[in-house]
Amino acid sequence: MGKKMRLLIVFAFLVMVGGLAVWKFSSRIPPNPSSIAELEIAIENFVSKGQVPGLSVAVVKDGQLVYSEAFGWADAPAELPATPETICHWWSMTKIPTALAILQLYDSEQLDLDDPVGRYLPFFEVELNHVPNTSITIRQLLRHTSGLPDTMPSMIGWVHFEDEVYNQTELLRDYLPQYSQLKFTPDSEYSYSNLGYLVLGAIIEAVTGMRYETYIQENILNPLGMNQTSFLYTSQMAENIAAGSHPMISMYTPLLPFLLDMGSLVKQRDGLSLWFNPVYLDVTPSSGLVGSVEDAARMVRALLERETLLTDGTYTLMEAKGEIPTERPLGWAEFNTDGRQWLQHSGGGPGFATVMRLYPKENLGIVLMANSTNLPRETLVEAFANLEWNTKN
Repeated sequence: MGKKMRLLIVFAFLVMVGGLAVWKFSSRIPPNPSSIAELEIAIENFVSKGQVPGLSVAVVKDGQLVYSEAFGWADAPAELPATPETICHWWSMTKIPTALAILQLYDSEQLDLDDPVGRYLPFFEVELNHVPNTSITIRQLLRHTSGLPDTMPSMIGWVHFEDEVYNQTELLRDYLPQYSQLKFTPDSEYSYSNLGYLVLGAIIEAVTGMRYETYIQENILNPLGMNQTSFLYTSQMAENIAAGSHPMISMYTPLLPFLLDMGSLVKQRDGLSLWFNPVYLDVTPSSGLVGSVEDAARMVRALLERETLLTDGTYTLMEAKGEIPTERPLGWAEFNTDGRQWLQHSGGGPGFATVMRLYPKENLGIVLMANSTNLPRETLVEAFANLEWNTKN
């Protein structure tokens, strides 16, 4: 058994055990709270146990921010309370702005979703069963049906601590040869791929002639007034930056030294928690944004109201319905629970966990951000979704 396979097996085992630990704590959250007051008491008790030191929440209903609250600590050793303005690492929730950018370029007829990747990135070469030049389209990348393998868990180690962003096209050139063997024929299956969104970031650079990060800032974040969200921690964020944390008593903990420079990562140990220094991910299109829950709520509002960013018909592509791979929505995972249809994207990495969920038919959106590797996302977001929200709350 190769080293990579052993690492994958260990990673999968730790994810499973870590999930059981989170479930133990999340069982204290009522799935159908009778009121926001009941849910807030449960969350305050949950956060006080320390497994998730800080949590920020925003709810958008009928185009309005109807709830914005925070619990616990953004940085407990520094005695910095969490607030709705607390800056957290979005991790994979960044894929939604990346998908929006691609759809903007489609709206402006600068690309077609069924164009092959090679039209924009001549160096892009992959193989299926060792047969080269298999064509992958932009639409398949957005849906995670391209067949490209994922970069986890290796990507956890693709971090740096200096205050800069890297050239995404050059990173793709460097990493692609390691992941050039497709897992399946494009569009025949679904398989989540962080690499696919790095490819999308490089396409954005090729089409626009701009750095990926610059395009996102100027065409998505700025128009929405998301002034506390960026790819770098800014001086304007300084008073609200959360410190990522990780519990010492966790089966994830032994994995960290294999993937990360612990001397640079760990700011201090406080009781049963490790507190982290700011971390940047090398590959920004999949997981690079940092920002506040209230800023994310501005994006949620635009998505629900179908305004500002895309034409109405293009927004529909993000809400396509169907369980087979070729009918998946672009950028999102789609679910149907007890007749309620919803879209979701979560994120997680060293020190932080996030989730964004939309109920388009109900004009309802929820964003959660926590400064902990562990977060019972589904339990928490379900509890907020099961409350009665209106513009008078």
